[in-house]
Amino acid sequence: MEPESPTAGAGTATVVRSPFTVLDDPTAYAAAVDAFLTSSSATVPVWTAGRADLVASVDRAASLYGDVSRPVARTHGVVLKPEGLPAGLRALLAPLAGTWLDETAISPDLITSPSAPGEIRSVLIAGLYEHFTADLIWPLVRATAHRPDIRLTFLTGRDAASLAWFTAKQYVHTAPDVRELGLYTAVDRGLTRNGAIRLRDERGVERADVMSELLGTRWRRLFLQGHGRDDSINLAEFTICGRNDAVERDPALVAPICAFGSGCYKPDDKVIQLREVPAAEIVMSSCNNSPFADAAAYDPKFQLTLSAIDGVAKDIVGAITVHDSGRAENLAWAEAALAHASSVTALNSSIRATEPFPAYVHFGIGDDAGVAPEPPVVTPEPLLLTTAARLNAYLSGGLLSAANPLRPRLGKLAAKVENQVSKRDLAVNQDRARTVRSLMDDLQSLDMAIATQFVKDPDNELSNCFAHFGDRSSIDFSTLTHVRCQCGRPAERYVRRALVPTALDTEGVICTRCGDVAFRLPGSPSLMIHTEEQAEQGSSVAVRVVVGDARPGTVRVGLFFASYGRAGCTITPELRKVRIGATGAGETEFTLALAEEIPPHNYYMTAYAVQDLAVTIARRNFGIMPAIAS
Repeated sequence: MEPESPTAGAGTATVVRSPFTVLDDPTAYAAAVDAFLTSSSATVPVWTAGRADLVASVDRAASLYGDVSRPVARTHGVVLKPEGLPAGLRALLAPLAGTWLDETAISPDLITSPSAPGEIRSVLIAGLYEHFTADLIWPLVRATAHRPDIRLTFLTGRDAASLAWFTAKQYVHTAPDVRELGLYTAVDRGLTRNGAIRLRDERGVERADVMSELLGTRWRRLFLQGHGRDDSINLAEFTICGRNDAVERDPALVAPICAFGSGCYKPDDKVIQLREVPAAEIVMSSCNNSPFADAAAYDPKFQLTLSAIDGVAKDIVGAITVHDSGRAENLAWAEAALAHASSVTALNSSIRATEPFPAYVHFGIGDDAGVAPEPPVVTPEPLLLTTAARLNAYLSGGLLSAANPLRPRLGKLAAKVENQVSKRDLAVNQDRARTVRSLMDDLQSLDMAIATQFVKDPDNELSNCFAHFGDRSSIDFSTLTHVRCQCGRPAERYVRRALVPTALDTEGVICTRCGDVAFRLPGSPSLMIHTEEQAEQGSSVAVRVVVGDARPGTVRVGLFFASYGRAGCTITPELRKVRIGATGAGETEFTLALAEEIPPHNYYMTAYAVQDLAVTIARRNFGIMPAIAS
């Protein structure tokens, strides 16, 4: 029969002609498929095997679909256990792939063999759900990781009638007046998007009549996100349910609580049967909603994906196992939906930065012609990560006392940076240049505060950082390098690797004459001191400090004298701001004025630089000679 159905949703109902023809008899079905494929029939045959639930779905689907045509054939196809399928179904599957292969061809080689430049290779696996096992299918899914040139799709069903209905839906196109896009999430609070998508964030699903909205709207694409399992998705008090009462239960398999007469674990009047939702494409972004047949938690009677296949959707995107999707994937899907691009490609492209395998799979053929925008970059800027590591070491270890005046400001920046490196913030905040500018402003302000501590007290707590970190590190002998000290004598440069996360790697230089002459954090500025090796009491000496390896921007540079001679000299100015260009180099000058009464002795002077919270130290031996009487 060719049912006529009123269109669903708001507005005046109009009678539409169904693009499907329902048949119960397998022989009549085979004849109808043959007529359809030879173009003597304008409607797609659907074999229901007497299942009333499938007939009801065909009736609901009439309002969603319009034109009928053959879909673009996949490059390769495999039918699992074809001998168990009726002849009419095997015939209807035949045009869906250019080359059909035997089941023995299923291996990663089917995916990983090289494609020609620019070629998009597609693979279709069709068969009953019971044959979609982890050992068979998972290697294929895993092989598609980071392969945008591969399209892997599935056609399945709980029985041959379900598969026949799902296959029939691949021959129809969504009606042009079905335009609604919807995103319902019970876990993403504050998500916003332009008005082209009906969006309910965590607060929205708590306030809205979700059941009326989902069942009363004809959806072109619908995205559902919440906690759940393979039997349900939670949307606040509402439950998207996979239970199909027209299907027999297998008492040998685990079932949810509703199978034992206790009702749903959520309010029964807020249970939404997924197969009744009028959506051409359904995306389920919960964990484990599309498991392999031998990896499911529950009896197939309660499976969400099988319910969606029994329903009206011609394309279903689901998750095989657990995954950590969030704001980034929600926005990636929204952009793909607006661009008429592939949902599964957009979602897997987005989540690949945090998941070791493709999290989503596509059931259906799909007719998306659009190109999805590139997913947001979710790799934090190196400066953010460097800053986070330094903040952690300063605040979490024992370097700074609880009373250190830097702690409140460092703690405030640590909280800010922790948020800025989160996947959620990286997805939402795409003005990364602004983020970095803001960070550099914060760092410059804190660098000034650190440098000021050295001006007030050169022996402050941060000045001890190299001894503190070094005591919690070990030397990496592969970094040992023979160099020359400024004094001209042999020296050794080395790196100590931190043993605990509350310490940082440090680089040091030891001279055979001068001892410890330089310390810095890897990636921070280096310093060289140029001055006379000795001077007389009462004289003034110019001291030039050269900065290297710095990040372009600003470095705070200061100079102090050995503590046992500090009272007998003055250094001007106290602090310099050195501009650093693209080469990473800069320099500045100080004046060291020696008092006439400073004792003749061998001293040292220390230059320090502060950039991006890192302190660099360089020392130079300096001798004071008695003044020559005039």
